[in-house]
Amino acid sequence: MVGVLLLLLLLMPVPATATAQLCGNGGNYTANSTYQSNLAVLVAALPSNVSSSQQLFATATAGHSPDAVYALALCRDFANAAWCADCVNASFQHAQQTCPYHRSAIVYYEYDSAQQPGCVLGYSGDDAFLSPATSLTENGTLFQSWNEQNISSDARIVAAHVHELLTVTAQDAAADMTRRLSSVVMDSVPMLYSLAQCTPDLSADDCLACLQRLIAMFNATTSVRLGGRIFVLRCNIRFETFMFFDQPMRRISPSSISPAPPTGHRRQPWVIAISVAVPVSLVAFCFIILYCRRLRARNRKAAMRLRVKHTFKLEVRDHEQVWDMDVGFSGFSVFDFHQIFVATSNFSEENKLGEGGFGPVYKGRFPQGMEIAVKRLASHSGQGLVEFKNEVQLIAKLQHKNLVRLLGCCSQEEEKILVYEYLPNKSLDFFIFDEYRRAFMGWNKCLAIIEGISEGLLYLHKHSRLRVIHRDLKPSNILLDNEMNPKISDFGLAKIFNSNNSYENTTRRVVGTYGYMAPEYASEGLFSVKSDVFSLGVLILEILSGKRNSSSNQCGAFINLLGYAWQLWEEGRWIDIVDASLLPMCNLAEVLRCVNIALLCVQENAADRPNMLDVTSMLSSETMILRKPKHPAYFNLRVGNEEDSFATQSCSVNDVTLSVISAR
Repeated sequence: MVGVLLLLLLLMPVPATATAQLCGNGGNYTANSTYQSNLAVLVAALPSNVSSSQQLFATATAGHSPDAVYALALCRDFANAAWCADCVNASFQHAQQTCPYHRSAIVYYEYDSAQQPGCVLGYSGDDAFLSPATSLTENGTLFQSWNEQNISSDARIVAAHVHELLTVTAQDAAADMTRRLSSVVMDSVPMLYSLAQCTPDLSADDCLACLQRLIAMFNATTSVRLGGRIFVLRCNIRFETFMFFDQPMRRISPSSISPAPPTGHRRQPWVIAISVAVPVSLVAFCFIILYCRRLRARNRKAAMRLRVKHTFKLEVRDHEQVWDMDVGFSGFSVFDFHQIFVATSNFSEENKLGEGGFGPVYKGRFPQGMEIAVKRLASHSGQGLVEFKNEVQLIAKLQHKNLVRLLGCCSQEEEKILVYEYLPNKSLDFFIFDEYRRAFMGWNKCLAIIEGISEGLLYLHKHSRLRVIHRDLKPSNILLDNEMNPKISDFGLAKIFNSNNSYENTTRRVVGTYGYMAPEYASEGLFSVKSDVFSLGVLILEILSGKRNSSSNQCGAFINLLGYAWQLWEEGRWIDIVDASLLPMCNLAEVLRCVNIALLCVQENAADRPNMLDVTSMLSSETMILRKPKHPAYFNLRVGNEEDSFATQSCSVNDVTLSVISAR
């Protein structure tokens, strides 16, 4: 029966709590409806999703419009997983009891014990519900409560201390890049404790704006308080005269605020001058000491980097154009050109790793030994500036073990530079197309590389903050780290796609590399996640065979690798596809599975190709029965040779990027 899970939830006992709820005005749903079924899915999944998250925060969606349900849950960062899951479960229960059949509800659930921190839960049928922008547009407060204790000391001083405490706490929470949480204790009379928290997906500025809006509500009250709390969906703040949380805290002392002098008493001018000059001088001296220490520490840094805020605007000038680019990534840095110039030994030829459509790539080393890879925009590059802007805005927001890490950039006058982590084992084509290096890899390493590339693509297509189509997947864009783990690189041609319409995107500017382009993209400009799947299929066949998908004579009488592989498959001689150096130690069942998957990926019709979730499932399962492939695309057509094209021109007619066989 639809809604059984919700019914069971209503029967669960409710622990003693201080709880508040806001039943939304988005209308009601009916019993046993699709909306109720989708809500039940979130009831079952969200508590474990939140409790297993490192930040104890998660968003989730179930179903499709108009019956989709969007949910958000956040626990205090110092909660353990079990308490967090119980709190979110209890919040769902409370919402169902107090807001029955409402399509939207928000609950703040707080345990009475300081050792059992609270949580906030919200769900709605409005797709804008999960947008961080709601933190700036919420009109009503979810919950506010005040402590009405009598104040025995000077009320003016207490009010000033409370305002100072809340301001510091809000600023600390906004500055916390990972948790957006802070707790502060003030050594005042009385002692004051405070805690502020935002959802981790808010930017520093949005978090601070949300908390400042709550602090303004404290300030708007007509009497001085000795405790209180205000909660909205995306942020909350609380202060008390007792310890109400079990959390490492920052301890501060109040500013020098003195009681008002008695009426008729007038201080001497020299007393006022000394009382002002001494603290000002002390503060100035502390700032000088702190500045000197930070300056020395910065000079010792390996990267000599200029740290930037969590979110910043980078201005890139292109003659008559000025681009303002928002970058949100806590590990991203803006480098000074002189730093890069010194690190690469004046961009010396000895440090040059290769060259592509963007420009030359150099190896660099910072003074303390940190190695980097530097991509420098060539002055003659026709598409490099577009790639620069695309990579800075895109890859800085992507983090996965199988994606190359962008450390930062440099934009100074005509110089446009990207700085990456340095991967010492160069690129995949350096190994698979060389007879001796290919033998060094072995079957298990080849299979691990195929699986790693697939995991990276699955992240781009499904699990990343931005849904991304790479559009230029090829061996020279797969870099290898110390342990030969693959990392996808070169996102200059990548496209962000709408997950609700990911199969109907078109472009007039066809970019990529011949031999790896899906047929519908090369001929009609149609691209989708299946375009990357096609490129992956070609890549797998190249890894297995050690042959390029080109017009060379490596495939005997066949004009490209796809035709060669298809013919051997049809004749039952699929084992002949695999390079002889891999056969002695290989598992034939695994090899057969990889050949089958590769041919499914290069199907002529995009609808016949699997998606990346299917590909990773097929690679990891030994029992899954695979479909029989149809003939691949291009199996009887000539495919352009990447290396030949590079030798004659810097970029091809369709803005195709070209790369030499060297790592970045």
